[in-house]
Amino acid sequence: MGKAVAPLALVLMGLGACADGAQPGQHALPPAFLGIETRLLDGDLVNFRVAVRHAEERRLVEDYAACAAAQYALIRGYGFARHVRTNVDQSGAVARADAVYLISPALPKGVATIDAEVTVRDCGARGIPTV
Repeated sequence: MGKAVAPLALVLMGLGACADGAQPGQHALPPAFLGIETRLLDGDLVNFRVAVRHAEERRLVEDYAACAAAQYALIRGYGFARHVRTNVDQSGAVARADAVYLISPALPKGVATIDAEVTVRDCGARGIPTV
């Protein structure tokens, strides 16, 4: 009888692990973009706070912040943004990014620059909202 219980326990554990429909290494639920909060810090220095539920990788929440910065630059009539910093925090299924960008009408100095129009177009193609 003890021999039958051990395999049954393993089967039940395996079913519990896949109860959400996920295959090993996959998330069952698609990412949910939870909104963008924008704060003007000083002049053209802008803070973006975004959150994503079920982001498989940290990069997705960072990209969400970049998409927000690109759209904000376009709304303000600017064509570029330079990344200053991004802090990411993971709490359960929700990843949050607190990012700062410098928006600019001309290509700013630095290596972490983005072309706002190209970035917004890429964000749309990837299904990442910008507003």
